[in-house]
Amino acid sequence: MALSHTSDSSIKVDHLYTFFVQWSPNIYGDPRRKHGFLLVDKKELAEIDSLLRDPEPEHWNIITVRGATCSQSVCSSQCVSTSENKDTEDTLPVLTQDSHILREHHLEKIAPHLPARLQCSPWQLVYSTEIHGTSLKTLYRKTAEIQQPVLLLIQDTHNQVFGAFSSDSFRVSDCCYGTGETFLFTFSPEFKMFRWSGENSYFVRGFLDSLQLGAGGGPFGLWLDSDLLRGSTFSCNTFCNTPLSPHHDFRVQALEVWSFQ
Repeated sequence: MALSHTSDSSIKVDHLYTFFVQWSPNIYGDPRRKHGFLLVDKKELAEIDSLLRDPEPEHWNIITVRGATCSQSVCSSQCVSTSENKDTEDTLPVLTQDSHILREHHLEKIAPHLPARLQCSPWQLVYSTEIHGTSLKTLYRKTAEIQQPVLLLIQDTHNQVFGAFSSDSFRVSDCCYGTGETFLFTFSPEFKMFRWSGENSYFVRGFLDSLQLGAGGGPFGLWLDSDLLRGSTFSCNTFCNTPLSPHHDFRVQALEVWSFQ
């Protein structure tokens, strides 16, 4: 954050105060206002003073300058500061393990659509067919160990990538579960996401022989069998989505489930 100045000599302290409250609420917010005055230490006062005594006073404007951000590659867990351009400034999530599916362009597209509370969280690999084999029971066992949202990623044998974000970890259930945060998405052939339509609450339901996401008077938005080898995707009322893959019935090449630390 920076202040630039153009041409006006009438700068008032209350304008500066408004600026500081707006951009640093944790420092200048309500706790310091409750008695009707603002506490400013000597260093801050000197900085404000120097601004007001500028030999060429001008009109103040607020300029947003994006600070150092974490740019994370798929296989690296180091946080790198950069300010080269908007593309490189976008924050990518930290992956604590390697992914057999995700590439940087996938992360760039999907990460901003996660709930705000998760966007700065490192991603933890909970289940992978490459590591744990192909078994829905194993997937349930792994996700039972966590009680938080999960991201399901599928790569089919045609190299199409798609999946779902679930507000609840996957489990066997007698009824549907999840919240309106749940959504489907696809990168095939371009990124699209399908949020809750509000028509019903058939978000997720787990059976021993299948995992179902989205329903309502017809096929499922996304369906997987007990061996996590076959699946299907159709339009459904829950998300009003288009099929996530050009092939309604698909075979799974790789499948991963990620959680958020």
